[in-house]
Amino acid sequence: MTLPSLDSLPKIALALGLGAAGGFVADKLTIPLPWMLGPMIVCTIASVFGAPVKGPMPLRPLMVTVLGVMLGSGFTPEMLDRAGQWAISLSLLAVYVAVGGACCYPFFRRIAGYDRPTAYFAAMPGGLNEMMIVGKEMGGDDRRIVLTHASRVLLTVLTIPVLFRLTSEIDMTDRSRFGVGLGDVALRDYVLLGLCTLGLPIAKKLKIPAPMLVGPMIASATLHLSGVTSAQPPMLIVNTAQWVMGTIIGCRFAGTARAEVLRVILMSVGSTAILLAVTGAFALIVHVAGDIPVESAVLAYAPGGLAEMSLVALALGVDVAFVATHHVVRIIYVVIAAPLAYRKFAGDSAQPPPPDG
Repeated sequence: MTLPSLDSLPKIALALGLGAAGGFVADKLTIPLPWMLGPMIVCTIASVFGAPVKGPMPLRPLMVTVLGVMLGSGFTPEMLDRAGQWAISLSLLAVYVAVGGACCYPFFRRIAGYDRPTAYFAAMPGGLNEMMIVGKEMGGDDRRIVLTHASRVLLTVLTIPVLFRLTSEIDMTDRSRFGVGLGDVALRDYVLLGLCTLGLPIAKKLKIPAPMLVGPMIASATLHLSGVTSAQPPMLIVNTAQWVMGTIIGCRFAGTARAEVLRVILMSVGSTAILLAVTGAFALIVHVAGDIPVESAVLAYAPGGLAEMSLVALALGVDVAFVATHHVVRIIYVVIAAPLAYRKFAGDSAQPPPPDG
Protein backbone atom coordinates (compact mmCIF):
# COMPACT_ATOMS: atom_id res chain seq x y z
CA MET A 1 0.00 0.00 0.00
CA THR A 2 1.44 3.37 -1.04
CA LEU A 3 1.17 5.98 1.68
CA PRO A 4 -0.15 9.42 0.68
CA SER A 5 2.22 12.38 0.67
CA LEU A 6 2.04 14.84 3.57
CA ASP A 7 0.79 17.68 1.37
CA SER A 8 -2.15 15.54 0.20
CA LEU A 9 -3.38 14.72 3.72
CA PRO A 10 -5.44 17.95 4.14
CA LYS A 11 -7.13 17.26 0.77
CA ILE A 12 -7.91 13.68 1.79
CA ALA A 13 -9.21 14.82 5.18
CA LEU A 14 -11.47 17.42 3.53
CA ALA A 15 -12.78 14.83 1.07
CA LEU A 16 -13.54 12.30 3.82
CA GLY A 17 -15.20 15.01 5.92
CA LEU A 18 -17.40 16.09 3.02
CA GLY A 19 -18.16 12.44 2.27
CA ALA A 20 -19.18 11.75 5.86
CA ALA A 21 -21.50 14.77 5.82
CA GLY A 22 -23.00 13.60 2.54
CA GLY A 23 -23.55 10.08 3.87
CA PHE A 24 -25.20 11.37 7.04
CA VAL A 25 -27.60 13.62 5.12
CA ALA A 26 -28.37 10.93 2.53
CA ASP A 27 -29.10 8.44 5.32
CA LYS A 28 -31.49 10.88 7.02
CA LEU A 29 -33.22 11.49 3.69
CA THR A 30 -33.42 7.68 3.11
CA ILE A 31 -31.65 7.98 -0.24
CA PRO A 32 -30.77 4.54 -1.67
CA LEU A 33 -27.26 3.32 -0.79
CA PRO A 34 -26.81 6.43 1.38
CA TRP A 35 -23.23 5.85 2.48
CA MET A 36 -22.17 5.30 -1.11
CA LEU A 37 -24.28 7.80 -3.01
CA GLY A 38 -24.17 10.56 -0.36
CA PRO A 39 -20.36 10.86 -0.28
CA MET A 40 -20.20 10.37 -4.03
CA ILE A 41 -22.69 13.16 -4.75
CA VAL A 42 -21.10 15.65 -2.35
CA CYS A 43 -17.52 14.89 -3.44
CA THR A 44 -18.51 14.99 -7.11
CA ILE A 45 -19.99 18.46 -6.62
CA ALA A 46 -16.90 19.55 -4.69
CA SER A 47 -14.61 18.16 -7.40
CA VAL A 48 -16.33 19.76 -10.38
CA PHE A 49 -16.43 23.11 -8.57
CA GLY A 50 -12.69 22.98 -7.94
CA ALA A 51 -12.52 22.24 -4.21
CA PRO A 52 -9.12 20.96 -2.99
CA VAL A 53 -10.17 17.34 -2.44
CA LYS A 54 -8.35 14.06 -3.02
CA GLY A 55 -9.62 10.53 -2.63
CA PRO A 56 -7.99 8.22 -0.02
CA MET A 57 -6.75 5.79 -2.68
CA PRO A 58 -4.48 3.76 -0.33
CA LEU A 59 -7.64 2.58 1.48
CA ARG A 60 -9.34 1.39 -1.71
CA PRO A 61 -8.05 -2.25 -1.79
CA LEU A 62 -9.20 -2.89 1.77
CA MET A 63 -12.60 -1.33 1.17
CA VAL A 64 -13.17 -3.32 -2.03
CA THR A 65 -12.30 -6.51 -0.14
CA VAL A 66 -14.86 -5.66 2.58
CA LEU A 67 -17.54 -5.16 -0.06
CA GLY A 68 -16.67 -8.54 -1.60
CA VAL A 69 -17.10 -10.29 1.76
CA MET A 70 -20.40 -8.48 2.25
CA LEU A 71 -21.74 -9.64 -1.13
CA GLY A 72 -20.80 -13.24 -0.38
CA SER A 73 -22.57 -13.10 2.99
CA GLY A 74 -25.85 -12.66 1.12
CA PHE A 75 -25.89 -16.38 0.35
CA THR A 76 -27.49 -18.83 2.79
CA PRO A 77 -28.10 -22.62 2.80
CA GLU A 78 -31.84 -21.86 2.62
CA MET A 79 -31.28 -20.39 -0.82
CA LEU A 80 -30.07 -23.77 -2.05
CA ASP A 81 -33.15 -25.45 -0.57
CA ARG A 82 -35.55 -23.03 -2.25
CA ALA A 83 -33.66 -22.51 -5.49
CA GLY A 84 -35.46 -25.46 -7.08
CA GLN A 85 -38.80 -23.71 -6.60
CA TRP A 86 -37.43 -20.68 -8.41
CA ALA A 87 -35.61 -22.53 -11.19
CA ILE A 88 -37.52 -20.82 -13.99
CA SER A 89 -37.14 -17.28 -12.69
CA LEU A 90 -33.48 -17.77 -11.71
CA SER A 91 -32.62 -19.20 -15.13
CA LEU A 92 -34.51 -16.42 -16.91
CA LEU A 93 -32.58 -13.93 -14.78
CA ALA A 94 -29.44 -14.80 -16.74
CA VAL A 95 -31.32 -14.09 -19.96
CA TYR A 96 -32.59 -10.81 -18.50
CA VAL A 97 -29.04 -9.69 -17.71
CA ALA A 98 -27.95 -10.50 -21.27
CA VAL A 99 -30.96 -8.85 -22.90
CA GLY A 100 -30.81 -5.77 -20.68
CA GLY A 101 -27.12 -5.29 -21.42
CA ALA A 102 -27.63 -5.94 -25.13
CA CYS A 103 -30.40 -3.32 -25.30
CA CYS A 104 -28.44 -0.66 -23.41
CA TYR A 105 -25.05 -1.20 -25.05
CA PRO A 106 -25.97 0.27 -28.47
CA PHE A 107 -27.65 3.18 -26.67
CA PHE A 108 -24.41 4.07 -24.93
CA ARG A 109 -22.32 3.49 -28.05
CA ARG A 110 -24.46 5.30 -30.61
CA ILE A 111 -26.41 7.85 -28.62
CA ALA A 112 -24.01 8.59 -25.75
CA GLY A 113 -20.87 8.05 -27.82
CA TYR A 114 -19.03 6.06 -25.13
CA ASP A 115 -16.02 3.91 -25.97
CA ARG A 116 -16.52 0.15 -26.07
CA PRO A 117 -15.59 -0.88 -22.49
CA THR A 118 -17.35 2.11 -20.93
CA ALA A 119 -20.53 1.43 -22.92
CA TYR A 120 -20.42 -2.28 -22.12
CA PHE A 121 -20.01 -2.00 -18.35
CA ALA A 122 -22.34 0.99 -18.08
CA ALA A 123 -24.97 -1.13 -19.87
CA MET A 124 -24.79 -4.05 -17.46
CA PRO A 125 -27.77 -4.24 -15.03
CA GLY A 126 -25.37 -4.94 -12.18
CA GLY A 127 -24.00 -3.40 -9.02
CA LEU A 128 -22.52 0.08 -8.81
CA ASN A 129 -19.29 -0.96 -7.10
CA GLU A 130 -18.82 -4.14 -9.09
CA MET A 131 -19.13 -2.63 -12.57
CA MET A 132 -17.00 0.38 -11.61
CA ILE A 133 -14.20 -1.90 -10.40
CA VAL A 134 -14.37 -4.42 -13.25
CA GLY A 135 -15.01 -1.77 -15.91
CA LYS A 136 -11.94 0.19 -14.89
CA GLU A 137 -9.83 -2.96 -15.00
CA MET A 138 -11.04 -3.57 -18.56
CA GLY A 139 -10.05 -0.07 -19.65
CA GLY A 140 -13.36 1.76 -19.26
CA ASP A 141 -14.01 5.24 -17.86
CA ASP A 142 -14.89 4.40 -14.27
CA ARG A 143 -16.28 7.88 -13.62
CA ARG A 144 -18.89 7.52 -16.35
CA ILE A 145 -19.63 3.92 -15.39
CA VAL A 146 -20.19 4.65 -11.72
CA LEU A 147 -22.26 7.78 -12.32
CA THR A 148 -24.42 5.86 -14.79
CA HIS A 149 -25.05 3.04 -12.30
CA ALA A 150 -25.58 5.40 -9.38
CA SER A 151 -28.20 7.27 -11.38
CA ARG A 152 -29.82 3.98 -12.41
CA VAL A 153 -30.13 2.76 -8.83
CA LEU A 154 -31.55 6.08 -7.66
CA LEU A 155 -34.04 6.33 -10.55
CA THR A 156 -35.15 2.71 -10.13
CA VAL A 157 -35.71 2.99 -6.39
CA LEU A 158 -37.61 6.24 -6.85
CA THR A 159 -39.71 4.83 -9.71
CA ILE A 160 -40.66 1.30 -8.65
CA PRO A 161 -42.44 2.24 -5.38
CA VAL A 162 -44.58 4.76 -7.25
CA LEU A 163 -46.01 1.90 -9.28
CA PHE A 164 -47.30 0.27 -6.09
CA ARG A 165 -48.37 3.29 -4.06
CA LEU A 166 -51.89 3.15 -5.48
CA THR A 167 -52.46 0.09 -3.30
CA SER A 168 -49.87 0.30 -0.50
CA GLU A 169 -47.99 2.73 1.69
CA ILE A 170 -44.29 2.07 1.40
CA ASP A 171 -41.89 3.09 4.16
CA MET A 172 -38.24 2.87 3.13
CA THR A 173 -36.85 4.60 6.19
CA ASP A 174 -36.01 1.52 8.29
CA ARG A 175 -32.72 0.03 7.08
CA SER A 176 -31.81 -1.58 10.41
CA ARG A 177 -32.81 -5.09 9.41
CA PHE A 178 -30.20 -5.07 6.63
CA GLY A 179 -27.18 -4.94 8.91
CA VAL A 180 -25.85 -6.02 12.29
CA GLY A 181 -23.96 -4.24 15.03
CA LEU A 182 -20.30 -4.74 15.95
CA GLY A 183 -21.28 -6.64 19.10
CA ASP A 184 -23.67 -8.94 17.23
CA VAL A 185 -20.81 -10.80 15.52
CA ALA A 186 -18.93 -13.45 17.52
CA LEU A 187 -15.14 -13.50 17.57
CA ARG A 188 -15.16 -16.81 15.67
CA ASP A 189 -17.22 -15.23 12.90
CA TYR A 190 -14.91 -12.20 12.72
CA VAL A 191 -12.04 -14.64 12.15
CA LEU A 192 -13.97 -16.52 9.45
CA LEU A 193 -14.97 -13.31 7.69
CA GLY A 194 -11.37 -12.15 7.88
CA LEU A 195 -10.19 -15.42 6.32
CA CYS A 196 -12.35 -14.63 3.30
CA THR A 197 -9.70 -12.09 2.31
CA LEU A 198 -7.54 -15.09 1.33
CA GLY A 199 -9.76 -15.27 -1.72
CA LEU A 200 -7.83 -12.29 -3.09
CA PRO A 201 -4.45 -14.01 -3.70
CA ILE A 202 -6.24 -17.14 -4.94
CA ALA A 203 -8.28 -15.07 -7.42
CA LYS A 204 -5.10 -13.31 -8.57
CA LYS A 205 -3.41 -16.65 -9.08
CA LEU A 206 -6.36 -17.90 -11.13
CA LYS A 207 -6.48 -14.59 -13.05
CA ILE A 208 -10.13 -14.02 -12.10
CA PRO A 209 -11.37 -10.55 -13.15
CA ALA A 210 -11.48 -7.92 -10.38
CA PRO A 211 -9.76 -10.25 -7.86
CA MET A 212 -10.02 -7.76 -4.96
CA LEU A 213 -13.80 -7.99 -5.19
CA VAL A 214 -14.54 -11.41 -6.67
CA GLY A 215 -12.01 -13.45 -4.67
CA PRO A 216 -13.30 -12.50 -1.20
CA MET A 217 -16.88 -12.67 -2.52
CA ILE A 218 -16.48 -16.29 -3.68
CA ALA A 219 -14.74 -17.26 -0.44
CA SER A 220 -17.49 -15.64 1.62
CA ALA A 221 -20.27 -17.19 -0.47
CA THR A 222 -18.69 -20.64 -0.05
CA LEU A 223 -18.58 -20.34 3.75
CA HIS A 224 -22.14 -19.03 3.93
CA LEU A 225 -23.67 -21.52 1.50
CA SER A 226 -22.00 -24.41 3.35
CA GLY A 227 -23.39 -23.17 6.67
CA VAL A 228 -19.97 -22.70 8.28
CA THR A 229 -21.08 -19.21 9.25
CA SER A 230 -24.16 -17.07 8.82
CA ALA A 231 -22.50 -13.85 9.99
CA GLN A 232 -22.60 -10.65 8.00
CA PRO A 233 -19.97 -7.91 8.19
CA PRO A 234 -21.25 -5.34 10.73
CA MET A 235 -23.16 -2.42 9.27
CA LEU A 236 -20.60 0.06 10.62
CA ILE A 237 -17.79 -1.64 8.70
CA VAL A 238 -19.84 -1.94 5.50
CA ASN A 239 -20.96 1.69 5.72
CA THR A 240 -17.37 2.75 6.30
CA ALA A 241 -16.29 0.88 3.17
CA GLN A 242 -19.06 2.54 1.17
CA TRP A 243 -18.20 5.96 2.62
CA VAL A 244 -14.56 5.63 1.58
CA MET A 245 -15.44 4.23 -1.86
CA GLY A 246 -18.05 6.93 -2.46
CA THR A 247 -15.51 9.59 -1.49
CA ILE A 248 -12.91 8.12 -3.85
CA ILE A 249 -15.40 7.91 -6.69
CA GLY A 250 -16.58 11.51 -6.23
CA CYS A 251 -13.01 12.82 -6.16
CA ARG A 252 -12.33 11.17 -9.51
CA PHE A 253 -14.41 13.91 -11.11
CA ALA A 254 -11.81 16.57 -10.29
CA GLY A 255 -11.25 18.55 -13.45
CA THR A 256 -14.36 17.15 -15.16
CA ALA A 257 -16.63 19.74 -16.74
CA ARG A 258 -20.03 20.13 -15.10
CA ALA A 259 -21.67 19.77 -18.49
CA GLU A 260 -20.10 16.31 -18.85
CA VAL A 261 -21.47 15.16 -15.48
CA LEU A 262 -24.97 16.35 -16.40
CA ARG A 263 -24.71 14.62 -19.76
CA VAL A 264 -23.79 11.29 -18.17
CA ILE A 265 -26.78 11.56 -15.83
CA LEU A 266 -29.07 12.34 -18.79
CA MET A 267 -27.77 9.29 -20.65
CA SER A 268 -28.44 7.20 -17.56
CA VAL A 269 -32.08 8.30 -17.57
CA GLY A 270 -32.44 6.88 -21.07
CA SER A 271 -30.73 3.58 -20.21
CA THR A 272 -32.76 3.19 -17.02
CA ALA A 273 -35.98 3.59 -19.02
CA ILE A 274 -34.78 0.81 -21.33
CA LEU A 275 -33.94 -1.48 -18.40
CA LEU A 276 -37.27 -0.84 -16.69
CA ALA A 277 -39.08 -1.74 -19.91
CA VAL A 278 -37.07 -4.98 -20.11
CA THR A 279 -37.85 -5.60 -16.42
CA GLY A 280 -41.57 -5.28 -17.07
CA ALA A 281 -41.43 -7.69 -20.00
CA PHE A 282 -39.51 -10.33 -18.03
CA ALA A 283 -41.75 -9.91 -15.00
CA LEU A 284 -44.74 -10.83 -17.15
CA ILE A 285 -42.89 -13.83 -18.60
CA VAL A 286 -41.91 -15.05 -15.13
CA HIS A 287 -45.47 -14.51 -13.89
CA VAL A 288 -46.91 -16.66 -16.67
CA ALA A 289 -44.19 -19.31 -16.90
CA GLY A 290 -43.39 -19.71 -13.23
CA ASP A 291 -46.70 -18.77 -11.60
CA ILE A 292 -44.91 -16.00 -9.68
CA PRO A 293 -46.89 -12.93 -8.54
CA VAL A 294 -46.20 -9.95 -10.79
CA GLU A 295 -45.18 -7.77 -7.81
CA SER A 296 -42.57 -10.32 -6.74
CA ALA A 297 -41.21 -10.66 -10.26
CA VAL A 298 -40.96 -6.90 -10.78
CA LEU A 299 -39.09 -6.36 -7.52
CA ALA A 300 -36.83 -9.37 -8.15
CA TYR A 301 -35.85 -8.18 -11.63
CA ALA A 302 -35.82 -4.41 -11.03
CA PRO A 303 -32.30 -2.96 -11.58
CA GLY A 304 -32.17 -1.32 -8.14
CA GLY A 305 -30.35 -1.99 -4.88
CA LEU A 306 -30.72 -5.22 -2.94
CA ALA A 307 -31.59 -3.55 0.38
CA GLU A 308 -33.96 -1.02 -1.16
CA MET A 309 -35.88 -3.53 -3.29
CA SER A 310 -36.07 -5.84 -0.28
CA LEU A 311 -37.51 -3.00 1.80
CA VAL A 312 -40.20 -2.45 -0.82
CA ALA A 313 -40.92 -6.18 -0.73
CA LEU A 314 -41.28 -6.07 3.06
CA ALA A 315 -43.67 -3.14 2.85
CA LEU A 316 -45.82 -4.92 0.25
CA GLY A 317 -45.84 -8.28 2.00
CA VAL A 318 -43.97 -9.81 -0.94
CA ASP A 319 -41.62 -12.79 -0.47
CA VAL A 320 -38.42 -11.03 0.61
CA ALA A 321 -36.27 -14.16 0.27
CA PHE A 322 -37.36 -14.49 -3.36
CA VAL A 323 -36.52 -10.86 -4.11
CA ALA A 324 -33.21 -10.85 -2.22
CA THR A 325 -32.04 -14.13 -3.75
CA HIS A 326 -32.65 -12.87 -7.26
CA HIS A 327 -30.76 -9.64 -6.60
CA VAL A 328 -27.78 -11.48 -5.13
CA VAL A 329 -27.76 -13.94 -8.04
CA ARG A 330 -28.08 -11.08 -10.54
CA ILE A 331 -24.98 -9.45 -9.07
CA ILE A 332 -23.11 -12.75 -9.29
CA TYR A 333 -24.18 -13.27 -12.90
CA VAL A 334 -22.94 -9.82 -13.80
CA VAL A 335 -19.71 -9.84 -11.78
CA ILE A 336 -18.62 -13.27 -12.99
CA ALA A 337 -20.08 -13.48 -16.49
CA ALA A 338 -19.84 -9.91 -17.76
CA PRO A 339 -16.02 -9.65 -17.76
CA LEU A 340 -15.65 -13.11 -19.32
CA ALA A 341 -18.22 -12.31 -21.98
CA TYR A 342 -16.56 -8.97 -22.65
CA ARG A 343 -13.18 -10.57 -23.24
CA LYS A 344 -14.72 -12.90 -25.80
CA PHE A 345 -16.77 -10.05 -27.29
CA ALA A 346 -13.89 -7.57 -27.57
CA GLY A 347 -11.02 -9.96 -28.25
CA ASP A 348 -7.48 -8.72 -27.73
CA SER A 349 -8.66 -5.17 -27.06
CA ALA A 350 -10.24 -6.40 -23.82
CA GLN A 351 -6.94 -6.79 -22.05
CA PRO A 352 -6.95 -4.60 -18.96
CA PRO A 353 -4.49 -1.73 -18.64
CA PRO A 354 -1.56 -1.90 -16.22
CA PRO A 355 -2.67 -1.42 -12.58
CA ASP A 356 -2.49 2.07 -11.09
CA GLY A 357 0.70 2.88 -9.28
